[in-house]
Amino acid sequence: MLRNSKAFVNCWFYPTTMLKRNIRSIISLRKFSSSQNANIKGSYDVIIAGGGMVGCTLACAMGKKALLSNLKVLLLEGSPSQKFELKQEYSNRVVALNQNTKSLMKSLQVWEHVEKMRLQPVRYMQVWDACSDALISFSSSDVLDDDVAYIVENDVLLNAIDKELKSSAVKNVEIVYGAKIAGYELPQSENSESIVKMSNGDIYKCQLLIGADGANSAVRKAMGVQYLSWNYDQMGIVATLHLAEETENTTAWQRFLPTGPVAFLPLDSKRSSLVWSTTHAHAKELVKLPDEQFVDALNDAMWKQYPRRSTVDACTMWVGGMLRRAGLPDGAERQLPPSVRAIVPASRAAFPFAFGHSTKYIAPGVVLVGDAAHRVHPLAGQGVNLGFGDVKDLTDLLADALYTGLDISHHSWLQSYESVRQRHNVPTQMAIDALYRLYSLDVAPLVLVRSLGLQLTNAFHPIKKLIMSHATT
Repeated sequence: MLRNSKAFVNCWFYPTTMLKRNIRSIISLRKFSSSQNANIKGSYDVIIAGGGMVGCTLACAMGKKALLSNLKVLLLEGSPSQKFELKQEYSNRVVALNQNTKSLMKSLQVWEHVEKMRLQPVRYMQVWDACSDALISFSSSDVLDDDVAYIVENDVLLNAIDKELKSSAVKNVEIVYGAKIAGYELPQSENSESIVKMSNGDIYKCQLLIGADGANSAVRKAMGVQYLSWNYDQMGIVATLHLAEETENTTAWQRFLPTGPVAFLPLDSKRSSLVWSTTHAHAKELVKLPDEQFVDALNDAMWKQYPRRSTVDACTMWVGGMLRRAGLPDGAERQLPPSVRAIVPASRAAFPFAFGHSTKYIAPGVVLVGDAAHRVHPLAGQGVNLGFGDVKDLTDLLADALYTGLDISHHSWLQSYESVRQRHNVPTQMAIDALYRLYSLDVAPLVLVRSLGLQLTNAFHPIKKLIMSHATT
């Protein structure tokens, strides 16, 4: 019965939508001079400004979701179209995808393309403090019903999305590659259209403009909303590592050093991806080191015994004893991280870290997704997953709005999107920022607090499940 009712709504709604769109386009055209009319390349229901992983996934979702597949969508991609070739050596740019992102990709038939190329499941994760014995571990066997995460190269994921986006299953999305946007004219009310002006003089119009154009979003700037941001006194060094011994390698390792966390993310049985967060001065030194000296510094970072405080050790030992007597894990059992044999030549790169959050995700006829709306420190691996969460909630809410007869730019569903995503994104961002600050100092009281917190969290599975549940939504 519900299926029949949806079919009836679709039959009634889509012609009505097309009629409304055409009427608005005619009215809007009258506002332009004849010279401007000559430059109008098209009028769309949705324009997505910015490709990348989030923007392309959003375009794909709008083509694959039944209730959105009749919308006319334009994706403006700043990069040129490139032929992808899967190289034997891994890229140094990878993402850790959570279960919700996997579910989204499976629903779009993207995941099968990733699996045909390459990915590495993370079935165990160990995080520990260099200034104490405190640790926390997450395992697919005792915390989740599936793998903890999946390590995928950025290029592999983008190619998988691109394959599905260009497949015969997506008929309503046009793509402009090498798009150079000169500026925007945004509507003052939900019934007006956004104007997108290109550097070559072309003009596009749309009912809904979506900014997926990254942390320096021009769409966000055109909205004129407040953007909270600050730089961290850290840089990230990435590289592809050759391990000293071949292993199953399904464990992600992260050690919090006084200068910042260092993490190994598994790629295959012989290789891992490095993300090393450290101070600007230290990062510049590390980048200049010869490969062999860099490997020595990296192994030292994973294995070196840092100065310990007797008070912290005494407290953690006492708490560990109490946990053992209560039949709870005390964190004494731990796995040893792998040693690194070499790094892939020319795979080292460095980039700065920053925090950013737009106080508003929406304006009349405009919405932000991904890094255009929020940016986080990568220590928890949540950045791109937050963006994919935006995609899922936005497309779900838009489909519901259209099903109930609302206009594509109606404020009520846009407000719902902003509320839903900010309720998830803001606590996640604040927690990651607090974690960064907690581990950025090695003064005794802070070391004690974070060590006991890690130890107690590791002991109670319900808390760990809650953490993982939030991290995967």
